[in-house]
Amino acid sequence: MTAQNSATPTSAIAVGSATTASPRARGTLLAALGVVSFSLTFPSTAWGLESFGPWSLVAVRSTLAALIAGAFLLAMRVPLPERRHWAGLAVVAGGVVVGFPLLTTLALQTSTTSHAAVVVGLLPLTTATLAAIRTGRRPSRTFWIAAVSGAAVVIAFTLQQSGGALSTGDLYLFGALLVCAAGYTEGGRLAQHMPGWHVIGWALILCLPLMVAGSAVALPFEPVSLSAHGIIGLVWVAAGSTFFGLYVWYRGMAAIGIPKASQLQLAQPLLTLVWSVTLLGESLSPAAPLAAGAVLVCIAVTQRAKS
Repeated sequence: MTAQNSATPTSAIAVGSATTASPRARGTLLAALGVVSFSLTFPSTAWGLESFGPWSLVAVRSTLAALIAGAFLLAMRVPLPERRHWAGLAVVAGGVVVGFPLLTTLALQTSTTSHAAVVVGLLPLTTATLAAIRTGRRPSRTFWIAAVSGAAVVIAFTLQQSGGALSTGDLYLFGALLVCAAGYTEGGRLAQHMPGWHVIGWALILCLPLMVAGSAVALPFEPVSLSAHGIIGLVWVAAGSTFFGLYVWYRGMAAIGIPKASQLQLAQPLLTLVWSVTLLGESLSPAAPLAAGAVLVCIAVTQRAKS
């Protein structure tokens, strides 16, 4: 009887731990799927630019993603969000539906995907910083030391690659970091109140009128030359990166929190470097993987630092 009684608490703890870990494991898997989807965005955008101009590519991809989202929202009879959530949805729409795709697409006209991947490797750090500001938490000194070190590595890399001065493409990329981090932070907050796919779905619907108008204006003025690469790239950035990627990302972020989800993005720059070589045939400069590795170390320190 004594042995049975002593074993019971241990079994209960084990079962409780498994129950607690299960949602966390699912959240980690979903966020990781989002990272893999995002890592293909730059190569897919480069393919899309073979057939479309930058403005028409962004407008058409967002329009297609919004139509997909709208079909799901209608099929599931999802009610309109509460009035208090529309401002947050506007931030998500401006950051991840319009701002980041447009700025990175413009940057990829002059930057290679491997170069852009290293610069955008600062996104997890930027997201964690904005999330800390948004929630009112004060990060530790270790956090800020690592944050400044990571920023210094990225700036040094971009200066070295552009011959001592920031290029227009780099300015686009740094702007993309800020708007995307804001969209991630606000989306992660909203995902605490509604399902993650509702967040990106309504953000896309919010942008639909603007994107339809943008498509109508941009397509006649930018040359369109359809190719297999161009169509595949467009389909992926619309259905894969914009809808599916953000759907699983916000679900995972809601389950494990913004800082832990951001930590999973440490793998994104390296994955994009791999895709840029295998899919686009780009050659990496010796500084690119070194810079990516240094940035990852800095971001890892920020994730472990107390906040």
